[in-house]
Amino acid sequence: MAPQRFHEQFDQIQRSMPDVPLAMGPDDSAEFFYEKGVVLARDGEEARLVEDTVRTHFTQATGLTPDRVRRASPETNRTGVTRIQVGDPGHGDRSGDRAVAHALRALREHEGRAGRRLVSRNHVVSIAVNACPGDEPVPAPLTQGTNPAPAGTAYDADTAVGVLVIDTGLMHDYRSEPLLVHTEGDAQVQETDGQGVLRQYVGHGTFIAGLVAAVAPNTDISVKGTLNDAGAILESDFGHKLFEAVDAHGWPDIISLSAGTSNGRTDGLLGADAFMRELREQGTLLVAAAGNNASATPFWPAAYADQPEYAGSVLSVGALRGDGEFGACFSNHGPWVKAYAPGERLTSALTGFTAPVPYVYQHSTYDACRFGFTYACTCQYPRHTGLLSEGQESTGAKADQVMFEGYAHWSGTSFATPVAAGMVAAHMTAHKERDPRAARRQLLESNTQYAEVRGAHVPALRPSTWSPVPVLRLAPPA
Repeated sequence: MAPQRFHEQFDQIQRSMPDVPLAMGPDDSAEFFYEKGVVLARDGEEARLVEDTVRTHFTQATGLTPDRVRRASPETNRTGVTRIQVGDPGHGDRSGDRAVAHALRALREHEGRAGRRLVSRNHVVSIAVNACPGDEPVPAPLTQGTNPAPAGTAYDADTAVGVLVIDTGLMHDYRSEPLLVHTEGDAQVQETDGQGVLRQYVGHGTFIAGLVAAVAPNTDISVKGTLNDAGAILESDFGHKLFEAVDAHGWPDIISLSAGTSNGRTDGLLGADAFMRELREQGTLLVAAAGNNASATPFWPAAYADQPEYAGSVLSVGALRGDGEFGACFSNHGPWVKAYAPGERLTSALTGFTAPVPYVYQHSTYDACRFGFTYACTCQYPRHTGLLSEGQESTGAKADQVMFEGYAHWSGTSFATPVAAGMVAAHMTAHKERDPRAARRQLLESNTQYAEVRGAHVPALRPSTWSPVPVLRLAPPA
């Protein structure tokens, strides 16, 4: 049976959050995860309105107990959002939560009168190769170097552009990569398991920092390990952690964020609302990944780029396939994605270079592209047998293991994002532009390169040092 990476990742993320029962939403074929038994509301009067309305709605007709509705967290979160318990989080299975669904339904009339959302699921926000995995890294020769290759700009501490990467942390030996000598930040937590094997998605933040530095060497890069815990965090904590990141490092010129979630809505994330409003008042530019669901459904925070009040402060980035001419099969798309950058089989530093380290693949590749594309995309090539794939134990097939010695090829909008962030930073250096939002506007206005994504011609940000990867055609499976 074909592997189902979304379901496989559900199990992985649930194991990383053993005390938080999770469900898929809005149904078993969904694009997001959320906390069972809990909804979010803004502090104060709105939280009280939600509690009272849900209690009234939970009558014998619904089979739900009004007494279970209570405040699950105090009103002390900087994001101004309260968790409200509406049901037994142990009830039901991964396919959904009836109490949460009824709580959302109970507030519809009030939301219509208020003209805005009053209640939300508590979604899981994750790095954009986690809940929506593009692929897993593949070893790359040390002699190959990064792709994009390092630009020729010299580092100058007085003019360097500040870039904050909010992701997983840095590998312990990351400074073995010369590109990262001006990079600071949090260490990656627990790089390997008890057998010395790299844990899943370890090195994600290091890989991203290497791409920023390659495209824009005149940068001071700080990496905040906000998503060190299996790359996932609850929406109720996400905004607070974003505030913590800028408190620790100061508001930078650019934030590179390769994480998010869809939520089935077009008005953003309740848990990130306070941070996004603060971001709008700062001079910082948020460059955010569009996600890897091959979907037109908005993925947040990237989709804020399509809201008029955030249009100048957010750049949403989709991924181009290896030749840079078309969208990658996995990339999210739609009018809310404002630019695309190379995002398939990029090369950067996954680990340092002090010792080889093994990795065991978690997901199997597919016989054909799971999104219906016909080129040799990352869904099907190079071939892997994964540890988590359905039927793997019954067939007795052993999961593939490889060795990393520094560099890796990796694909996803996670990696198109730092390429685009680097291009904005490089534009700032080249044009002595101190305003990253002005640089974003200037870069897009002067751009003459386009690619085709789902029949639309879209802005393509291709670094001059990036080398296209030949697109292969695979013979259909026998």
